[in-house]
Amino acid sequence: MAPSLSSTSAFPCSNSHCNPSLLLRCESSSPDSRLPARTSRLEIGSPIIVVEAPKMVKTAASVPCLRVNAGLVKPGDVGRIVSRKPKDVWAVRLAIGTYLLDRKYFKPLEFDE
Repeated sequence: MAPSLSSTSAFPCSNSHCNPSLLLRCESSSPDSRLPARTSRLEIGSPIIVVEAPKMVKTAASVPCLRVNAGLVKPGDVGRIVSRKPKDVWAVRLAIGTYLLDRKYFKPLEFDE
């Protein structure tokens, strides 16, 4: 199902040539308008690999700690998704602990069979 937004708004108009109402409809009829396929492959327990080291890392503890990434999380580190947070941030369990990582810093780990 494609997302749809309809709104009718009236704007004050002093000119006799303007239309007193505006109809705005935002929708897509393409079947590919759903969420991107790259996020649908990620779920809790999915293995991931870090592709870029973030400048700052935040722990996923009950009292989070934000610190400079001084070699804690490196490209090539592997881990598992623990949970999903708002704005495409994921709690990832690595060998050194659980950290909150933005989606742009890792990709799903795919195994060759």
